[in-house]
Amino acid sequence: MTIVADQYSRAKLRDMEVTLHIPDDIAKRLSAAGGDVSRRALEAVALEGYREQTLTLYQVSEMLGLSRVETEDFLGRHNVPLAVIDEADLDREAALFEAASRRNPR
Repeated sequence: MTIVADQYSRAKLRDMEVTLHIPDDIAKRLSAAGGDVSRRALEAVALEGYREQTLTLYQVSEMLGLSRVETEDFLGRHNVPLAVIDEADLDREAALFEAASRRNPR
């Protein structure tokens, strides 16, 4: 089975396609567990990126198409605590979310 996940970002990369080659027996198990395997793979990348502090809360939100509150809930459901960030980063994140909410009210 080949899984293709498309991700559109407002960062430097406009469009990235990632292809995963998963043995059929493993793909069947993942599919049987429920949910869209491509979406689950994208969520796993977002979770790990946030855990490693490679991605910000805003970037996870944009990757997954979630609001700030939905993103915080998503992280909480996966037992990933919100990162401790300084005031400047907090202000920058707030401004990004504010601008995004004006562009695409959710």
